[in-house]
Amino acid sequence: MSVFVETAGSGPDLVLLHGWGLHGGIFAALVTQLATRFRTHAVDLPGHGRSRSAGPHRLDRWTDAVRAAVPTPAVWLGWSLGALVALKAALDAPVAVRRLVLVSATPRFATASDWPHAQERAMLDRFAKSLTQDFRRTVQDFLTLQSLGDENARTQVRALRPLLFAHGDPDPEALAGGLEILRDTDFRAELGRIDTPTLVVTGARDRLTPPAAAQALAAGLAHGSVEIIPGVAHTPFLANPDLFAARVAEFAGV
Repeated sequence: MSVFVETAGSGPDLVLLHGWGLHGGIFAALVTQLATRFRTHAVDLPGHGRSRSAGPHRLDRWTDAVRAAVPTPAVWLGWSLGALVALKAALDAPVAVRRLVLVSATPRFATASDWPHAQERAMLDRFAKSLTQDFRRTVQDFLTLQSLGDENARTQVRALRPLLFAHGDPDPEALAGGLEILRDTDFRAELGRIDTPTLVVTGARDRLTPPAAAQALAAGLAHGSVEIIPGVAHTPFLANPDLFAARVAEFAGV
């Protein structure tokens, strides 16, 4: 299993990991802002964008593939599903991850009796079922869900739709595997083992990974801090790119 990585800029290495159904091109505007301070590495996760698909699609295999393709050590920035990959890397190879930036992240995406800050498993199961019928429509619907509640939701959806398949169609098997990762992963009991300095950034209006999940995530880490951006839903790096880029650079010390 290998992944496509697009590198730009110069400076300390910064790995960028996208969310479900998308690709590294989602970070194009952010790369433009950060490439004067970092050498950025925008990854297409396995089966997404320009990365070939080779199952089985599991979190450990995805994380190993990314680690093999990017420099060490680096700052790892993971958004949504990408944040789970970044957390797994910090657990498995802490020397590879100098700092963590977790965006719209949660240690557990699905609800549990002791975890209400999440999505119902039934919702994820519905998306998994719809993949078999029309995977393009399913990815588009998930994109719309991410923008719900944002002050500029319509503008964001219009801007993002042309990007969805700009790097090619994602592999339906990889999409199904990604949903399984979201549904089954639970890092809550392992957060205390992560000693990496971590910044958790989330939108105050995020309905997919609510602010309470981000606060619990930061609190469970040895060196975690949280920043909640007002008026923003699941894509704070798109909704307020100037603030987001400045905060990442400040946190990384560049």
